[in-house]
Amino acid sequence: MHADAVVLDIDGVVVDVADSYRRAIVESVARVHGDTIEKADIQRFKDAGGFNNDWELTYAAALFVLSRREGSDLDLTEFTDRIAESGGGLDAAEAVVDDALAGAARERVRAEWNPNRLREVFQQLYLGADLYADLEGEPADIDAPGFIRDEPVILESATVDALADRPLGIVTGRPADEADIAQRRAGLDVPDDRRFTMDDWEEGKPHPRALVTLAERFDAESVVFVGDTLDDVKTARNAAEADPDREYFGVGVLTGGLTGEEGRRKYEAAGADAVIASVNDLPDLLE
Repeated sequence: MHADAVVLDIDGVVVDVADSYRRAIVESVARVHGDTIEKADIQRFKDAGGFNNDWELTYAAALFVLSRREGSDLDLTEFTDRIAESGGGLDAAEAVVDDALAGAARERVRAEWNPNRLREVFQQLYLGADLYADLEGEPADIDAPGFIRDEPVILESATVDALADRPLGIVTGRPADEADIAQRRAGLDVPDDRRFTMDDWEEGKPHPRALVTLAERFDAESVVFVGDTLDDVKTARNAAEADPDREYFGVGVLTGGLTGEEGRRKYEAAGADAVIASVNDLPDLLE
């Protein structure tokens, strides 16, 4: 595979977020609504599409828990399948709940559902009390050390060195401050004009704008985008459709929620150009 430029996702590619972001999703729903989903179930939401933003995935998981409490007979597989059929994302999750429940039950779910508090709890658990106060500008009401401390770096320095002859960019669903932290820990010096975070674009993945914009800034004829979700692969596919004068390659890694042969099959079904064990195999993949 030839690529003039390389663009990386952060979560599941540069750092392992199984015990940070994904743990925060599960525990936030439990703290706010008294019940939750299993960590392994998070991947079902990711595979449904439209959940590049983990806060929105948390809100959707809470909707599932509350709808079951109010008598919905949809199990998690059916719930996420219907989200996928409705186009993915939080709006689709809300529509699924509306369709699954009668009027009074639906209103009770809406009254109890608390996205603002879910986000507050999520950020406090993830960042920890001190960093939460620094970044959010208000004191924490949960005394937590911060799951952000539990993010092993996947990207090896030798891989960074091996990619140094190409422009390197970042496209991530993280807020900018949290992307900064991950980049520093991984030894990635990617300037702001070569990076798109949650704060830089409204559309989010799999919309192609961020990837196409970076390709233009790099003046690259071919770009490889490495991610850990089906939406990452779809981002590359959508970029190829939006910008046919360039080549875009979507590469999936097996260090995120998609693992093993099942993960490989899902990537291939989504149109991945390659599937690699980790981002550290990327230099060998590229010419």
